[in-house]
Amino acid sequence: MSIGAIFRKGRSKASGMKAPQFSLRTKLSLSFLLVIIIGGFFTLIIGSRIIRTTLISQAQIKVRHDLSSAWMVFNAKLNDIKVIVSLTAARESLREAVQQNQKDTLLKYLGRVRTENGLDILTLADARGVVLLRTRNPEMTGDDESFDEIVRQVLKKNIAASPQLLSRDELLKEGRDLADKAVLEFVSTPKAAPRAENRETMGMMLKAGAPVTDETGVLLGVLYGGILLNRNYDIVDSIKDLVFKGEKYKGRETGTATIFQNDLRISTNVKNEKGERAIGTLLSEEVKKAVLEEGQPWLARAFVVTDWYVTAYEPIKNVDNRIIGILYVGMLEKPYKDTADRVMLTFILIAALFIVFLLVILNFSTTRIIRPLHRMVRATKEIAKGDLTHKVDVHSRDEIGTLADAFNQMTDHLRDANRALIDWGTTLENKVEERTKELIEIQAHLAQSEKLASIGKLAAGIAHEINNPLGGILIYSCLILEETDKNNPHYENLKKIVKETTRCKDIVKGLLEFARPKEPEMGMVDINELLDKSLSLMERQALFQNIAIRKFYEPGLPTIFADGAQLQQVFINIILNAAEAMNGNGILTLKTSISSGRDTISVEFTDTGHGIREEDKKRLFEPFFSTKEVGKGTGLGLAISYGIVQKHRGAIEIHSETGHGATFTVKLPLKRETT
Repeated sequence: MSIGAIFRKGRSKASGMKAPQFSLRTKLSLSFLLVIIIGGFFTLIIGSRIIRTTLISQAQIKVRHDLSSAWMVFNAKLNDIKVIVSLTAARESLREAVQQNQKDTLLKYLGRVRTENGLDILTLADARGVVLLRTRNPEMTGDDESFDEIVRQVLKKNIAASPQLLSRDELLKEGRDLADKAVLEFVSTPKAAPRAENRETMGMMLKAGAPVTDETGVLLGVLYGGILLNRNYDIVDSIKDLVFKGEKYKGRETGTATIFQNDLRISTNVKNEKGERAIGTLLSEEVKKAVLEEGQPWLARAFVVTDWYVTAYEPIKNVDNRIIGILYVGMLEKPYKDTADRVMLTFILIAALFIVFLLVILNFSTTRIIRPLHRMVRATKEIAKGDLTHKVDVHSRDEIGTLADAFNQMTDHLRDANRALIDWGTTLENKVEERTKELIEIQAHLAQSEKLASIGKLAAGIAHEINNPLGGILIYSCLILEETDKNNPHYENLKKIVKETTRCKDIVKGLLEFARPKEPEMGMVDINELLDKSLSLMERQALFQNIAIRKFYEPGLPTIFADGAQLQQVFINIILNAAEAMNGNGILTLKTSISSGRDTISVEFTDTGHGIREEDKKRLFEPFFSTKEVGKGTGLGLAISYGIVQKHRGAIEIHSETGHGATFTVKLPLKRETT
């Protein structure tokens, strides 16, 4: 019998009774459906906000770290220019050329420095700031640059480095091509702040200057150089490669970086609608007000040329602490929005399927579902509050039990999805931390290089101060030792004083050789003969009695222009180190050869010793670093040797594996280089 027939039969037996407007089944279905819809609606709203907030906040944290990485790249480039200019200004040959007014020599040398180091300008001015020489535009000299903010600092004998805005007139002095490169026509984009003019003729430059002084510290001139950032994409592309690793979304680069000159994009990898770099476009009005006018960083979403990005902007300031531009990094917002939409769509589909499933179950339910239904309502409310751990406690084996299991599975999926999002955020943070550590290591390496440069100056001062007192100690201790009877209890102590003082004198001598190496006395040298002479001085020592010497000399090896005495010192240092590495027992192989281009001579020293650990290779040429026991080496031999080879425009290479010996290769140029 159908449900309708049952209701009609009931009405015929109960005259006068009004049939209910809705059946209990309908009421249950409508009520249950209403609860599910309301709970699902609020869950969708709350879940949507949680998901979007979590994703965007994680993206914002990442882009904040990315901006720090971008500053490291930007400042590293500025520091490179500073190092190049300061080291060049400190060259003795440059100082002598300035004192002797050798303009041709200065132009040739400084021009080569500018070209080899990729500088756009490298200019020399006198002690008043009047230009003596421009390597990019040699004809333009005699103008006064003392008003320049960098030159003004250097005239006070300070090394200065900073971003700087240059007018078109200043750029024309360095070269018309440089001035034309800085000119940018404004390109209209949505949300850009309006500008009265339609083009920019000024340029932004990373610029550094250093004083050129004589031996007494008297200022001889000012050397300054720099790189024009307009249409120069090295920095922004380095930031993109370092931070974003070329990540793409639907064929588009997700990460971008930009250098602004005021509110104008002069260097960027943001693309316009044509897929070209958006050079000449302007900053959005809200970001311009916050960063350029108020001097505050901007860490929020912003409209960039054609799309919305999660962005970070910070002002770029010149040496006088004035805001002249902005450094920007940003990530496309669309991947995060699409991810949130996909999660929400999945959630909606699961909820929709769940509602359909409930309706099917309700078609076969009885009045006994009322009590479990109340439990379901309570559970839905708990989940709507955000408690994704809540479970429906129903143990029946009918449709209600199945519905309860499905409900619990849904909450498990939601909890897993939420956990996955949290894990993803943690993964993003770990990646940012790893990249930050890499940049910190690079920065530490740069700092170590500067520290080693200062060791020489410090070592020279210390050596001069203690050399004379050590000499006195050694002389008087030797005199006392000669006058002391060998049976005297103080005799052995005096011997130790003489021995240790002699060792200190050797260390001081090594310090002076490292800090102030004498200039090579150049002449024609036969490398094969020089090796044999070095061996003859060493192989009769006790340490070499059980070492087999094998020679593989290139016949007819041409002579080179070098200081034979200094090269002999290098060869003896390496041979002695090889013998000590073999503990006086092994095979030492000497080999000479000439490169295929006949421009380089190589001298190889191969031993069968214990080898060199990988972590020690990077420090072998550092002063005072030694793998020998305390008291058996000063740690200066290889550092001095490295300096000698560098003076000869050569190089020392090391190939070694722990336990398999080592090969030191000294490479020397065959032709003499002129400065």
